[in-house]
Amino acid sequence: MKGARGWVIAAVLSLGIAGAAYLLQPNQDSPQHSSTSDAANGTSAVVLFAQAMGHPTIEIAGSFTPPAQGGLMFVFTPTSAYTSNEADRTATWVRSGGVLIYASERGDPELDRSLGVNRASSSVQSSPATANPVLAGVNQVAGGTFAVPFDPAPAQVTILRNREELALGYLQPLGAGTVVVLADPLMLCNGYLDKQDNGRLLADLLGTVGAGAPIAFDEYHHGLVLSDLSPQAWVLTPWGAALLWLLVAAFAGLLLRGRGFGPLVPRPAEAARADVEWAVAVGELLRRSGARAVTLGLLATASERAVAARTGIPLQPRERFWNALWVRAPELASELAEAEHSLYGSAGGDAELMNAAQRLHQVAYPVSRERSQVRPTESKEAR
Repeated sequence: MKGARGWVIAAVLSLGIAGAAYLLQPNQDSPQHSSTSDAANGTSAVVLFAQAMGHPTIEIAGSFTPPAQGGLMFVFTPTSAYTSNEADRTATWVRSGGVLIYASERGDPELDRSLGVNRASSSVQSSPATANPVLAGVNQVAGGTFAVPFDPAPAQVTILRNREELALGYLQPLGAGTVVVLADPLMLCNGYLDKQDNGRLLADLLGTVGAGAPIAFDEYHHGLVLSDLSPQAWVLTPWGAALLWLLVAAFAGLLLRGRGFGPLVPRPAEAARADVEWAVAVGELLRRSGARAVTLGLLATASERAVAARTGIPLQPRERFWNALWVRAPELASELAEAEHSLYGSAGGDAELMNAAQRLHQVAYPVSRERSQVRPTESKEAR
């Protein structure tokens, strides 16, 4: 009965977590208008449309390589900037006979430069946009509410205008190829192809190349955007949903069935250590590690520090300390120098090192004359 109750609680928790994840996740979004996105502002329908018309489709990713000569390439809102070399290669590819459909709200500086795109400084109302007779069967298209219009050159033929007669799209012959630039990519996005004449606009653009020509989509310049990190980017995929349910099941199982590995062992109280124990431990550590030079240096430095405190002479700099000590207390300086010399000259074992250290300690911490004359018997009686 207890086990069944646990499974019921686990099922309720799992359903609650799954419902919260579904309700709280943001809507699908593709601000870069990716050809791999099924969102309303994605362009996966353009891929399917091109395939239905008999065109092989290519996703440009990993490295930027334009399609074969005579093909068509879509560039939707680059989120990773074109380099100068990539922009020039794109313009060269168009001049050799390619067709470029360049649809972006703000454009790319290098690509605009290589193609001669001139954009206005502010946005205007863009929907609906009216087409001219260059686009067969297209009267009006619908997209976003606002867009940045173009200032077309004489060789750039306007094909879409807003109500103020400002250019929202133009066509330009470039060498043996053609460039079509659109100010509003939403005209070709999934959620807009069924509006007004948007589908016919896409068909006319695909018709600028011959039957069977390759259609490429530039995903190389669609870098990481914030929507790629949203929960629906992985939760709604098969592997993402499986991973989510695995995490939920593991969490619920550990929560309901988890047990301790034996009784709790209280932490022992820490005992205060005497100063002698610390000194012995440090000495043993230095002896085991063979740090003889370090030990000698510590003993000499400690002795000099004690002498400096007793005589009132600053220890640093060391040369000035010794000069002042020889002037103020030559006998003490002589004893300290001889003790350090014997310390550093002790090439024997621990016994010789101990004798040298005791001599150095006597120089640094001398016993007063009255105390040294007290006999052991008198000391015991005093106690």
